[in-house]
This record gives sequence, C-alpha cells and structure tokens, in this order.
Amino acid sequence: MPDEKKIIIDEDWKSRVEAEKQAAQEQQAGPAAPDDEAAPAAAEGEPFDVGDVPMPPASFELLLTTLATEALVALGQVPHPASRQVQVHRNQAKYLIDTIDMLRQKAKGNLTPDEQQTIDGLLHQLRMAFIRSST
Repeated sequence: MPDEKKIIIDEDWKSRVEAEKQAAQEQQAGPAAPDDEAAPAAAEGEPFDVGDVPMPPASFELLLTTLATEALVALGQVPHPASRQVQVHRNQAKYLIDTIDMLRQKAKGNLTPDEQQTIDGLLHQLRMAFIRSST
C-alpha cells in the first residue's frame, strides 16, 4: 500500500530516564559515610534490597516515567522488578494510563513544550501497548 501510515514512537523519554538513572548511580557511588551499613548481596535470581538509597530530584518527567514504568509492568512489557516475572494486569495498566492522562489535563497550559511533548508521546505509546496487550 503506497499510502500506508507509519507509527512514530518517541524514544526520547527512554534516554531521559537512562540519563537520570546514571546520574543517580554516580551520586550513589560517592564515598560512603562511616556509619553506613553494607547491604548483603542477594543470591542469583532473588530480589535485592538496596535499602535507603539517595533519590534523584523530583521532576515532572520522573513522575511520568515512574507511572509509565508501572504501566509497562502491568501490561507485561517489562518483568516485575521484585519477582522478575511477567504478568498482565490490564485494569492496573488502564488505571495508570488514565492517571497520566489526568495529570496531562490538570497541567494543561502549565507545561513546557518539552513536557507537553513527553506526556503526549508517552500516552500514545502506552495506549498502543494497551491495545496490543488485548490480542
């Protein structure tokens, strides 16, 4: 078909999350205080308790990617971080997607162009993943 429509997926949010993750790891890799306890290493395949780790600064994008990650886990696109198992929970995924859409609606007119593009692209990707999960 010559007029076939192409779906364009915004991958920019993934690079932002990766950059934030690297920044948090670098911040965490700094010298430990003498009273810090070393967390025991988990056995292969078992969940690892990282304890009370420093968190990156709060941001709108971080909130969106946190909700989107939870939605992807609920859609079975990503294994659950604790159990390492893939399970589909469509009602939970729909709730998270609806929550992101509610944030978009409430923040309308208060977002930077980058934030608006991020939330719109993220919602599109999650909705497409939701539709694909029904088949």
